[in-house]
Amino acid sequence: MKQLEGQTRIPSGCAISAVISREGRGMTGEGIIESMRPMRERSNGLGGGFAGYGIYPDYRDFFAIHLFFDDNSCRLECEKFLKERFDVVWAEEIPVRKLPEITDEPLIWRYFATPLQSALRSMQVDENTFVARCVLKINVALKGCYVFSSGKNMGIFKAAGYPEDVGRFYRLEEYEAYAWTAHGRYPTNTPGWWGGAHPFGFLDYSVVHNGEISSYDANRRFIEMFGYACTLQTDTEVMAYIADYLLRRQGLTLEETASVIAAPFWSTIGTKPEREKRQLSYLRAMFSGLLLTGPFSIVLGFTGGLMALNDRLKLRSMVVGEKRDLTFIASEEAAIRAMEPEAENIWAPAGGEPVIIRVREGAY
Repeated sequence: MKQLEGQTRIPSGCAISAVISREGRGMTGEGIIESMRPMRERSNGLGGGFAGYGIYPDYRDFFAIHLFFDDNSCRLECEKFLKERFDVVWAEEIPVRKLPEITDEPLIWRYFATPLQSALRSMQVDENTFVARCVLKINVALKGCYVFSSGKNMGIFKAAGYPEDVGRFYRLEEYEAYAWTAHGRYPTNTPGWWGGAHPFGFLDYSVVHNGEISSYDANRRFIEMFGYACTLQTDTEVMAYIADYLLRRQGLTLEETASVIAAPFWSTIGTKPEREKRQLSYLRAMFSGLLLTGPFSIVLGFTGGLMALNDRLKLRSMVVGEKRDLTFIASEEAAIRAMEPEAENIWAPAGGEPVIIRVREGAY
């Protein structure tokens, strides 16, 4: 019997979806879960995940540290590490709903914590730098422990499974967020496992990605010169570190960051007005090791907003839609319609053109 396309491979594999309320209104996770159902064939059950912003209002001033543990001995070792460096105000297992579709689950815990002032003074760093260093230390040095979310008033929830099952597993209908992102994974040349599922997060930055980063080795070598460590066996991990490096440590704007990772061709830069030409030339030369090549569409989440971006040749699909104060982003229009059947202004961003949506100031 002749095999049909899609039974043997998914040429556009992986699905991404996102929604944000520009007025900062809370939305349960039900809508973002539903958006993934029409794109099920883009996944293969080896990875799904979600990120929600604004989900921890009672602990909004504390870092919400989500961890996978291989066993309780790993957990106790990590808790000792945390308590020596943080004031942990609450710790608990993340509530889940047992499902036959989700198997081989690790221990999944969360800790709401703030760095000890004595630790900040001894290291002479701000709290974001301190937390970033602690996250990398845990992921590199503490065997069997993996921090998969570490921002304030946000959280990542991911697993090995189809995304709609992962959302039910984590009971996301019980959370409210002003912004959600989602991912269904179809791994090609990297393993499918809990830590390799998207989103990838670092502090409050989270990344979901459809595509393949052919420049991964060059990007990894560049970013590891600045203290980051890529340990999770997938190319997307480096994007979260690139976002942190460019936005937090280098102080670039979102627009400038987009001009680094999806830099215009030199021939395109040459056609720009002189001032813009100088700026783009500087960014491309200064951060050449962070240019992402290969087909990709990504959604970057951050406190107060989202940024969607295609590679400069637009080799992966991505569409945007609106309704009232909501903006939707997805790999397919069907996903947007699942969230809002009456969505308007559906359009496809050009390659390398960032779509940046921010929540109204003071609304989150």
